[in-house]
Amino acid sequence: MEFQHELIIPNEGQPFKLFLFEGENGNYVREKHWHTSIEIFAVMEGRLIFFLNEKEYPLKAGELIIINSNEIHSIHAPEKNRTVVLQIPLKHFEEYFTAERFIRFLSTGHPKNPELAGYIRQLYEVNRKKEMGCEFKIRAIYNEIMYLLVSAYRITEVGEKEVRYSRRLDTLSKITTYMRENYKEDLKLSELAAMFGYSDAYLSRMFCKYAKVNFKTYLQDIRMAYAYRELLTTDHTISAVALNNGFCSSRGFARDFKKRYGILPSELLRERKNGFI
Repeated sequence: MEFQHELIIPNEGQPFKLFLFEGENGNYVREKHWHTSIEIFAVMEGRLIFFLNEKEYPLKAGELIIINSNEIHSIHAPEKNRTVVLQIPLKHFEEYFTAERFIRFLSTGHPKNPELAGYIRQLYEVNRKKEMGCEFKIRAIYNEIMYLLVSAYRITEVGEKEVRYSRRLDTLSKITTYMRENYKEDLKLSELAAMFGYSDAYLSRMFCKYAKVNFKTYLQDIRMAYAYRELLTTDHTISAVALNNGFCSSRGFARDFKKRYGILPSELLRERKNGFI
């Protein structure tokens, strides 16, 4: 099974992650991957090609696709495009699960797609402009999106085979969710394995097989992602950011940060101060 688990962290202070698709310049391929969150791609300009469960879905401007939790997919952007991506944590739908941690939405072809795409574009613009009181507007638009999903897109009749397949990936999702919620703690593979009823060796193999990285690397990826966001959104010192996110020292944090992002934390802060990011 050659695919990776994608780590998704919501935007600061918001229940979702919202951004422009990174393949906007075209000639871009995102290889097979999966994640727990529900993901919606709304193409505003250009076109994208999705491969979902081995089936091809071409999208042009004005169209969208919904990627369900634990669905393996890849993306090809053959040309320049402008696409808004909305990622919603699975736990937000827990009152509507048709089985334990299982919910499905119609991926394409729904008659309400223009309405849903309009809400997503509006959410992006309001979030981008950051005008006075925008948090109320953002909340209202997001609630409209959630209402549409559960009232119009939710599939209530699902097969047992589909549920069983989803559970295979959901096992690791539960563990990574716990790690994201407790990444500041001194998490150890042995303790996590015991907590979820696995042996150390089995949990280690699970990470290598489904996340394509080992446990330690995955934990460091979580800590680094939150640290990066903290550097961009607060005035905390580098030492404080390191300690806030589970790193033992600012020196080790700076070394790992440079290896991951290609620049030092101090250089990132300098670029932020000068308005380059």
